[in-house]
Amino acid sequence: MPSPFKTIGVLGRSHDADFASALAAMLEMLDARGHQVIVEDRLRSGLPDDVSYSFAERSEIGGKADLAIVIGGDGSLLSAARTLARHEVPVLGVNRGRLGFLTDINPDQLLHAIPLILDGQYESESRFLLDACVIRNHEVVAKADALNDVVVNSGTSAQMIEYELYINDLFVYRQRADGLIVSTPTGSTAYSLSGGGPIMHPSLDAVVLVPMFPHALSSRPIVVDGNSDIRIDILPRNRIHPPVTCDGQTNITARPGDSVLIKKKPHRLTLLHPVGHSFYASCRDKLRWSAALVD
Repeated sequence: MPSPFKTIGVLGRSHDADFASALAAMLEMLDARGHQVIVEDRLRSGLPDDVSYSFAERSEIGGKADLAIVIGGDGSLLSAARTLARHEVPVLGVNRGRLGFLTDINPDQLLHAIPLILDGQYESESRFLLDACVIRNHEVVAKADALNDVVVNSGTSAQMIEYELYINDLFVYRQRADGLIVSTPTGSTAYSLSGGGPIMHPSLDAVVLVPMFPHALSSRPIVVDGNSDIRIDILPRNRIHPPVTCDGQTNITARPGDSVLIKKKPHRLTLLHPVGHSFYASCRDKLRWSAALVD
């Protein structure tokens, strides 16, 4: 049976010293199988000059590839996913980072696990993303998207911002805090977890809002419907210009009096995993659940 994936896009970040070996092994395997390969342009410098691969920017890869393989850590996949999701190309992650909740294939599994996936033996899951925009004087002045989380914070240590939170235009609370984390289930094992938020199964259609060091002992994370419109009004009396950060990578600067509107993105990301993939097994491995138990 021919592979369902004829054209493969290969993306990633080449900062890791071992990245070149993983990339070379990947390309050699894809060549041997007869796939058409498009390599992300930023990886050109790490390859010999005489290679015959096509090179393209990631947005172009998204429009041409049947599958995108991202080599790197979760940060690499987050960065690529925000572009690839709008093209509805499935994504497979090879872990060259640390935790690897999203990039769950280790390099030593590469030559065994990936051919099986390319032959159609895989499990897929759909993850939603968030759109965030900053509104000033009733106009959108900046926008970005996130797979993990959108964070509105003071941008400086030991200073709080005062904001009001609205969900579907219903007033929730006014709060003084270091900021607010708005996280998808995908991001619930990232920054949100560090802030005391719950771990949410990726299949949930929900968003968690986690206050950052709130000036109220009773303030706790809230889980709301994934289709909610979330609005954070930064009160005019604030003196600082709080940054709005998407996935810890994209920064927008807001001003006192601005509103930050966050809602579900219309495009979803399809992640592929080896057969038998388990979110709970990932949690046991990455978060060291049961590590203290001895048989």
